[in-house]
Amino acid sequence: MEFDLPSEHRMVRDTVREFCETEVAPIAQEIEDEHRFPREVFDQLGELDLMGVPAPEEYGGAGGDYLMYALVAEELGRVSGAVGLSYVAHTSLGLMPIVAFGTDEQKRRWAAPLARGEAVGAWALTEPSSGSDASDMDTTARKEGDEYVISGTKQFITNANIAGSVLVKAVTEPGAGYDGISTFILDPEDDGFEVTEVWDKMGLNASPTCELRLENVRVPEERLLGEEGDGWTQTKKTLDGGRISIAALSTGLAQGAFEAAREYATEREQFGKPISKFDAVRDMVVAMNRKIERARLLTHKAACRYDEGADVTRLSSLAKLDASEAAREVAEDAVQVHGGYGYTTDFAPQRFYRDAKLMEIGEGTSEIQHLVLGRELGL
Repeated sequence: MEFDLPSEHRMVRDTVREFCETEVAPIAQEIEDEHRFPREVFDQLGELDLMGVPAPEEYGGAGGDYLMYALVAEELGRVSGAVGLSYVAHTSLGLMPIVAFGTDEQKRRWAAPLARGEAVGAWALTEPSSGSDASDMDTTARKEGDEYVISGTKQFITNANIAGSVLVKAVTEPGAGYDGISTFILDPEDDGFEVTEVWDKMGLNASPTCELRLENVRVPEERLLGEEGDGWTQTKKTLDGGRISIAALSTGLAQGAFEAAREYATEREQFGKPISKFDAVRDMVVAMNRKIERARLLTHKAACRYDEGADVTRLSSLAKLDASEAAREVAEDAVQVHGGYGYTTDFAPQRFYRDAKLMEIGEGTSEIQHLVLGRELGL
């Protein structure tokens, strides 16, 4: 069993880390305060060939694997949860389903621009009334000749207002349950496609979260991804990768919070010595490190098994559950280590703390992860 990263993966990780330190960290709080999507950061990620890390080179990607992609997501999360969230939504939700399930023409027309960083991708599954029961879907796609007419509302869609393409789930056969759901590639320029809300959130405000209204959006039948009725099978496969994405992002958030706490604890003095010398603070920082190491190991194991083509439903769910809870716990403790300063926006832990909470909600809540894991264990 090998725990050291391959040299190519280390090189990519180090490149991303340097980029994050010089280009992202200095503006991380600014873009959050301004609720501004940092387009320039994503343009630079495209120039570094990082917007399509796991996509094949023939479709504009870097030809890497999911472990390499997870390392990029972690490094982005280490300095900005918002940048990391838009990045993983673009890659695992907006891009990779086209690579996995699309025709050659769909990959060249829609996946390649995303992989090259010429556009940002999005994925629209959740609806206002569905929540954790994502299959409870009111959006419909009615076949008319060689077109589909799509109508409905989608909720909490990352990147929707800045996307070049959006993958939309819709019911093509009412009454068929899971087998009646299909996936369509929508262009935000399509008539009837409207972003009706960009939500103000507790955190991650540099990553736009939107409501979509689709009113008789007509798309040609070649925009159907896969076959009619494949939508839910595609969703389950996509969520396996998506949970690894959130696990990696969560690990990065936890790492960033830990590093801030460790640095502060060794520099801040009380009663004539650094607060890191007090048992309560030292033990808190040690516990942070332990949780991060566990989360990273689970995430890397899930990513490696995904790359091997194995069934990773249990592992991806376990990694997502553990890493997301670790991120929130580590970030909360980092605020505590900083004391009053930790509650101010002059210090990063408050941002990590607010950002981390979504990790326990998105891509399936912690409660849903327990449900998935119970089923995988035969319970």
